[in-house]
Amino acid sequence: MTIRQSARAAIASVTDPGSFTELPVTADGDEPAPDGPLGWAGYDDSRARAALRTGEDESVVTGTALIDGRQAVLISFEFGFLGGSLGHRTGDRIEAAYAHARAHRLPLVSLIATGGSRMQEGMLALTQLQRAARQSALTRAAGLPQIAVLRDPTTGGGWATLGAGADVVLALPGAQVGFAGSRVRPADADPAAYTAEGQFAAGHVDAVVPLPELPANLAAWLRVLAAPRSAGPVAPPAALADVALPPTGWDAVRGARRPERPRARQYLDAYFDLRLPLSGDRAGGTDPGMLCGFGLREGRAVAYAAQCGTATRPAGYRTAARVIRLADRLGVPVLTLVDTPGAANDAAAEHAGAGAAIADTFAALASATVPVTTLLIGEGGSGGALALAAPGHTWVTPDSYFSVIAPELAAAILKRPPEAAPATAEQLRIRPQDLVALGVARGIVSPRTPGTPEAPGA
Repeated sequence: MTIRQSARAAIASVTDPGSFTELPVTADGDEPAPDGPLGWAGYDDSRARAALRTGEDESVVTGTALIDGRQAVLISFEFGFLGGSLGHRTGDRIEAAYAHARAHRLPLVSLIATGGSRMQEGMLALTQLQRAARQSALTRAAGLPQIAVLRDPTTGGGWATLGAGADVVLALPGAQVGFAGSRVRPADADPAAYTAEGQFAAGHVDAVVPLPELPANLAAWLRVLAAPRSAGPVAPPAALADVALPPTGWDAVRGARRPERPRARQYLDAYFDLRLPLSGDRAGGTDPGMLCGFGLREGRAVAYAAQCGTATRPAGYRTAARVIRLADRLGVPVLTLVDTPGAANDAAAEHAGAGAAIADTFAALASATVPVTTLLIGEGGSGGALALAAPGHTWVTPDSYFSVIAPELAAAILKRPPEAAPATAEQLRIRPQDLVALGVARGIVSPRTPGTPEAPGA
């Protein structure tokens, strides 16, 4: 069962004791009309009862606090105040909180619990979403991170602005999350689609975090996002397999396809001191074959996107592009690990926009202003692999290969028999040492230290 905390209890649960300072409420100077802008009968009485019940005079509480010693601006919703709904005064406070975050270069954390826009204020309430969206966009342009925590419930415009628009979206287990609230969605709608877990499965939430783990998780994110950044490209990981360079192209293919070969997760675990995942493409999809997120390497922040050796699906490419763009905006260098036999090419992948997703990943990498380092750790299958490879800064492991097409498929296209695949692999020059000689890769990493190249060899 999801616990519904008050706004101040939610703040207290994730911040250092006694560190919260409420931001001042600035009045606009105009006396509010009786019963609001629409003259909604009983609206003033409803607000008075809500204030008496909650001790708050509006549906959000804003301020600054320390989270494990790191300063942040917080916006916390009070669901007990008219369902945490957004009205004009709510918009005033949200706008002021964002402005304070930008003025003081602080991350912004939203603890959301809302039923949507306030009916008693009509369209003036709904237009507060435009204000929130603008403030979020300005803060994004300023290069400051926004983290959302989805409490129960997070619906309507609060989800569609502060929630879904954040850089990192965390949710409490069992929380109701969706644009449509429980009273307005279709009667036959699948209730699982409107939960934190359902939104996570659909690629709209980065992680579902139990309440006891939330303070440490938020603290870890703030630690990573506040960490120093390397000015130049990060060093590639060390090779995890101590193997000789392949004598032939076919040996390179067989070595990269070994089931026991080290995979992306092992490389990431060995490389990072702390790693925080980001999940989903924000368009309805996830790909377990693409690991993305941010981490700490020797005290410095690094973003990563890593293929896991499977055929990469459109959602995987879109997730990688999303993380690369976020890292670029925050000034964080990127590490990509390439390992795929190629992009998924089934009918479902085509319907999901495989070509557009791959194009978007190429574009994200090509337009990145932060340095990107790539390590080929296994199979490099055609454009589906190249989309994640940094031009001019790609390294390779001894148990990898990169090819314009799989040797078996090349042989088939050339109308050669299947047994001609090894000879075709040799013609394609796909060995690690070939890639260095061709200028496709900068060097071959050794198992000793990150970035230590092997001699290309013959």
